[in-house]
Amino acid sequence: MLTAGDLLIAIPSSGAETVRHASHLQHLVAGLSIRDWPEAERPREKLLAEGPARLSDAELLAVLFGSGCRGISAVDLGGRLIREFGSLRGLISAERGRCSSTPGMGARRYGLLQAALEISRRHFRQEAAAGPALESPAATRAYLVAELRDRPFEVFCCLFLDNRHRLIAFDELFRGTIDGASVHPREVVRQALHRNAAAVILAHNHPSGVAEPSQADELITHRLKDALALVDIRVLDHLIVGDNRCTSFAERGLL
Repeated sequence: MLTAGDLLIAIPSSGAETVRHASHLQHLVAGLSIRDWPEAERPREKLLAEGPARLSDAELLAVLFGSGCRGISAVDLGGRLIREFGSLRGLISAERGRCSSTPGMGARRYGLLQAALEISRRHFRQEAAAGPALESPAATRAYLVAELRDRPFEVFCCLFLDNRHRLIAFDELFRGTIDGASVHPREVVRQALHRNAAAVILAHNHPSGVAEPSQADELITHRLKDALALVDIRVLDHLIVGDNRCTSFAERGLL
């Protein structure tokens, strides 16, 4: 079994940074809880002093969870979970049953992760709603990526806008394969009228991660555009969300 001394021997003995990491390893091996670590190394204190961007994924999870498990610190628990699920994103988007049953997680920590994710989504939603959607495309796309990227199935949504192109509502209307059989223009028109929208941005995701429009995507876009035009509602764009990116029909000249 490795001891603190063994780990220290493996570290080059030069510079203050080396001393800091050596100290960190010493109290990890000794089994100290985070509250016994030097203050500058504690995740919460580090976040407050240096900002959240300076924390590792495991440290951010430690701050969120607030504690570890028997014999393991919150930071080590975060690192173990990230390795188990392949990445922080993999952990957050994992299916509830698997995530909750993983040692160290449980329903409480799964709930904390989902609450943090929803806070992020609402932040992007409010930022997107702060001004005209076409004047803040980055905020609109960031929100759609946060909302749709990790869905395991296709979701078709509409951003309903007023006559100044400000966001009225974001509605998820259909689930499943996006084609002419699953997206019903009459339902989109009904919801647009209910929201008193003057314009609409269509959006859906591709779970494959590839954000390229298919022929079915182009067909339903034109059907919706024609149907909404009958009630004087404009389709401004159709955005396809893939793996961390959006493809715009308007930018491609497909509208």
